[in-house]
Amino acid sequence: MRFCPRDALLVVDIQRDFCAGGSLAIAGADEIIPTINRLIGDAAAGGAAVVACRDWHTEDHVSFAARGGPWPPHCVAGRNGGEFHPELRLPLGTPVVSKGTDRDKDEYSAFEATGLIERLRRQGTRRIVICGLALDFCVRASALDAARAGFETHVALEATRPVTTAAGEAAVAEMAKAGVILDAVL
Repeated sequence: MRFCPRDALLVVDIQRDFCAGGSLAIAGADEIIPTINRLIGDAAAGGAAVVACRDWHTEDHVSFAARGGPWPPHCVAGRNGGEFHPELRLPLGTPVVSKGTDRDKDEYSAFEATGLIERLRRQGTRRIVICGLALDFCVRASALDAARAGFETHVALEATRPVTTAAGEAAVAEMAKAGVILDAVL
């Protein structure tokens, strides 16, 4: 895939808590970091925007099991687990979008209440390539929102991993049905 100035690469949730040893580690998460770093380099070389998003939860977030949610505490704002993986090579000055900041609302999409759609439109973005974690949650929700917003939307399948294989397969089918382009080989 070649990037141009009308493209944006969205790097989703490459945070310590989703990688090996984290509180919500996703199998194979660390394996995709070199591929994501290559995509970042290709995007920067092509003049495309690179944007990173992250979960940035309060200590008592609604998605945590203690409040009846499905997840263990993860990606708490300002804590080590919420930091980007140390091997992730984001360019200096990369915009970072924080989601899930409202303690009473779970937000999976990088575009939900973040202003990112408007920012990308102002920049003249036409195509968005999405990579990161997790395929069946935040990547899926972000891709569906990008497609609904009218962007040509790609998901780099080699640069993402699901929480579960079955949910990942369902997410791929849902995204394909919504017109998201699923790139198997980059």
